[in-house]
This record gives sequence, C-alpha cells and structure tokens, in this order.
Amino acid sequence: MRSTSKAAVLVAAGLVLVTGCGGAQNDGKEAAGRAGKPSATPSTGLTRIPGVGEELRSRIPADSRQVIAVYGDGENATTSTVVLYTKDSETEDGAAKGSDAKGGNAKGGDAKETGSTWSRERSWEGHNGKRGWTLHHHVGDKRSPVGVYTLSDAGGVLPDPGAKLPYTASAAFTPPSYWAKRTRHDFDYVIAIDYNRAKGVSPLDPTRPEGEAKGGGIWLHMDHGSGTSGCVSLPKSGMRYLLRTLDPAQHPVVVMGDKAHLEA
Repeated sequence: MRSTSKAAVLVAAGLVLVTGCGGAQNDGKEAAGRAGKPSATPSTGLTRIPGVGEELRSRIPADSRQVIAVYGDGENATTSTVVLYTKDSETEDGAAKGSDAKGGNAKGGDAKETGSTWSRERSWEGHNGKRGWTLHHHVGDKRSPVGVYTLSDAGGVLPDPGAKLPYTASAAFTPPSYWAKRTRHDFDYVIAIDYNRAKGVSPLDPTRPEGEAKGGGIWLHMDHGSGTSGCVSLPKSGMRYLLRTLDPAQHPVVVMGDKAHLEA
C-alpha cells in the first residue's frame, strides 16, 4: 500500500477534491438516478467493443486487455452505463492464450495466436458530469471529458479491498464538510482516470502536467444518485469489483463519452 503520510500530499488533497470530482456545488436538481444493477448475462466472442467508433477505438492501446466503456446517455445528460470488457486471445488449438485446460498458465510454446475477441463482463448504471460531456474539458465546466484514458492508480477513505492497482488508503479522500450530505461516501473508493495527471502517484496528487486550466481530478468513484463535477460514478459493488479486477498487467483503460461521440 502506498503511504500518504507526506504533508505536501495531504495538504493538496482539498485542492484536488474541490477542483475535481464530487459535486461541491451540486444543486440536487438532477434526476435521482437509476438502480446500479450489474448485467446478469455476460456477452462473449465480440470482435470489437460495441458502440465505439474508429476514432476512439484506434486510441485504445494494442496491449490493453481490460476496457471500461462509459456510455453517456446524451451530450448534456448526467446518466451513463458503465461496462467492463475483457479481451481474450485464441490460439490454433482453440485454447485461450495464457491458460491450460485446468485454467492455469499455458505450458509450451507451440500454440499460435490467431485472433482475439472481447467479452462483456459486467455493467452498472451510473452518472457523469452534471452538465454532460465535452471534447475540451476545463476547470469548472462540470462536464466529463470524452476520450480514452489509462487507469494507473486507486485509493479511497476505506481500506484496500484487494485492489490490483496501487491503492492509497487515506482519510484525506474525505469530501469537505460543506458538500451535500449525499456525497459523504463518494470517495470511499476511487480509481484515478489518467486525464491531466501524473501516473504512478496517489489520486490525491495535485500535479497537472498540461496546466491547471485543463482541469484534473477526474475519477471513477462511488455514486450519490446524481451528476458529478466531471467524474464517472457507479455503485459501491461496482467499484469493489473493478478494484479487485483491474490489473496493471492487463493495461486497463477507460473509453468514455456520450453515445454520439463514442460512435464517431
């Protein structure tokens, strides 16, 4: 577990939270949201991630085998569907690459990779920015940035639930006391979206490589029933599942946006 005891990081936490995720100025006028129930039936054998056009699909790294797709309901809508896809490679002998008949690591080097397919593992209903989506996110616009971003670091108020990503547990994630009561647990679990942030550090780190004006502190975090200040939120069960599933060795990314921009 990465330590957050350094004073500079803790002092910076308030700045990150206020200017990034959460809803410090959320007025509560958005719809109450939808129940966050995971999809009961996974889909397998997909040749590509549904609903993602060539423009964004070409930006998904070739070595990425875990993709979270966030399908926003509309450019100005606050509601989204969050779906986890995983990539499996098939070999000439019909087995999944990297596994033997017992589910362990493959032995021998005779099998040749012939292609790869995606499986739709889980889905949850959630929320995005309270003003929808944008191709040009900036500080204070209350819109979530459209794009493809890597996922490198995680953390939260609660102890590490068994995350594979580096996890920082700290009370410094606690939202400010003046935020709405319903947001009190937003950051119990978070996964940093690598939008204008330094990788390999706590999500609380305030570094903005492309400048403060482009915003930052864009996270996956727990849902409070309405739009965020730019983050993507989903139920606690979904966050726990993602934290236990996303693996740095699989190079996880998120592709996110309203449906029209995703399909472009």
